Amino acid sequence: MAKEVKKIVKVLVSAGAATPAPPIGPSLAQHGVNIQEFCTKFNAETQDKKGQKLPVVVTIYEDRTFDYVIKMPPVADLLKKITGIEKGSGAPNTKRAAIITEAQVREVAEQKMEDLNADSVEAAMNLVKGTARSMGIRVEG
Repeated sequence: MAKEVKKIVKVLVSAGAATPAPPIGPSLAQHGVNIQEFCTKFNAETQDKKGQKLPVVVTIYEDRTFDYVIKMPPVADLLKKITGIEKGSGAPNTKRAAIITEAQVREVAEQKMEDLNADSVEAAMNLVKGTARSMGIRVEG
């Protein structure tokens, strides 16, 4: 018989650096999860991705056990990594933060494809272009 799901919690966690402090601790502790066990497992699994912020979906069961799924970093973080900028433009319509190519957009779309709500790579590219536009990143090509 399958376990009964108590709650599904979504948190953004730094890879390889999860601690029982906020935001992880309070969001999981209120459901009776062993936070130290989560942090140990998560840190061991994400050691190779240090420095990235990863969305994590934690499924908490009635018996206080848990499973988690690690998603790809947000599109904005992938774009910042490719362009080498720290943050997007404060006025994206007038000031440009960076310029990227269609090939780079395709690369990000293919990386993020499994997490996006898109049927094709071209649709995923449009989603990535929209994020780039809102960050003040111009797409050429």
